Amino acid sequence: MKIKAAIFDKDGTLFDFQATWGHWAGQVLRRLSRGDNDLRNALARDLNYDATAQKILPGSLVVAGTPTQIADVIYKHLPHLTISKILTQLNQEAEIAPQVVVTDLSELAKRLRHRDLKLAIMTNDAERPAKAHLASVGASSLFDFVIGSDSGFGAKPNASPLLALADMMEVNPAECVMVGDSTHDLKAARAAGMQAVAVLTGLASSVELAPLADAVLQDVTCLSAWVDQQNA
Repeated sequence: MKIKAAIFDKDGTLFDFQATWGHWAGQVLRRLSRGDNDLRNALARDLNYDATAQKILPGSLVVAGTPTQIADVIYKHLPHLTISKILTQLNQEAEIAPQVVVTDLSELAKRLRHRDLKLAIMTNDAERPAKAHLASVGASSLFDFVIGSDSGFGAKPNASPLLALADMMEVNPAECVMVGDSTHDLKAARAAGMQAVAVLTGLASSVELAPLADAVLQDVTCLSAWVDQQNA
């Protein structure tokens, strides 16, 4: 079948992962620990975060986990806070986290629209911060639909959010490609019966991604050429 729609992960795929979430994690840990270095170090350890370098480490829950999963880890150290309050703090910091795009998203969307593709984003981030991030780089109107892990359709690696987007875009799942930088993205694509394309702009290596992917690309700028090959 021809590719008629592309569903993108957000962080590590369209946005530089470390530039956004390395900074975000540092801010969150400082805010939550309130000067308690032992608490800050414990939170950093459990979230696989290098507080000195301000970098997320491979395997961190921050890479592909949902805000609720991250909040659960934090709650173990701060049981006097509710999960709801922790989520509010996480999302507040997320909305104002600095955004660095991997490429010009307008040009990316233009090339893919020229190939008659419908475009969507499915992120395990919350929907509101995701839309705020797109707005901050002038990309709100580039995608037909944007959903997060809290949008009511589930989260990756489950197939349900991808199938929901295929339904919204009125395309067969087999006519969709899921593009992402983590194994969660690729597993979700497989489960949904979609093509799975990996990009190397996140923290996962080609060795990790290749067994689950139909193709491994350097970054999303290579996607249009790949689509041309599939639709030839």
